[in-house]
Amino acid sequence: MSDDDGELTEATGSGSRRRRPRRISDLDTLRALAHPTRIALLETLVIRGAMTATEAAEHVGESPSSCSFHLRQLQRFGFVEEAGGGHGRRRPWRMTELGLHFSTEEGDAATRIAARALHQLVRGRQLERYQVWQETRSSYPAEWREAALDSQSLVWMTSEELSALGERLRDVIPGLYERIEDPSARPPGALPVELLMLGHPIAPPSKRG
Repeated sequence: MSDDDGELTEATGSGSRRRRPRRISDLDTLRALAHPTRIALLETLVIRGAMTATEAAEHVGESPSSCSFHLRQLQRFGFVEEAGGGHGRRRPWRMTELGLHFSTEEGDAATRIAARALHQLVRGRQLERYQVWQETRSSYPAEWREAALDSQSLVWMTSEELSALGERLRDVIPGLYERIEDPSARPPGALPVELLMLGHPIAPPSKRG
């Protein structure tokens, strides 16, 4: 899931089919998505694949009835669909989109407010997962502790250069969609890894010119 500050989910790996995330711009859809349980359900379905409301409840910390309700709401707005088989709360659900894109700067005031609320919710959950990693990293094998990315750089660059850098970084992400859709495409020992790319100015623009 992404916003205009970083479209991590847009590109596939080298040699793979390039896909564009679903673009969300209408107020009702933004408001429908900006709910902690619904975001948690989407995250769970992306990582673990199709599952029932009862199965999902074990991962998101909600009751099966609550998950069932929120899954139906997500279905209403086209984010999930029935995967086939089962009935009632035993129906498995799956994602219809593997990438979502929205802007916090477009549309009228109400739309921008809804988009920013969604952005804060999503980014907050990502940063919480980073904190969990920091607290639990000692439980991972040495190769994962050493491979984890955690660095900071300060560079002077133009907005065009920053945009181009983001494109290059996204283009080298291996098998982004393929490995989500097809578990057999995942290399042995692969784990779900969250890549959170941030690049932003830390000083106001010059008033010259």
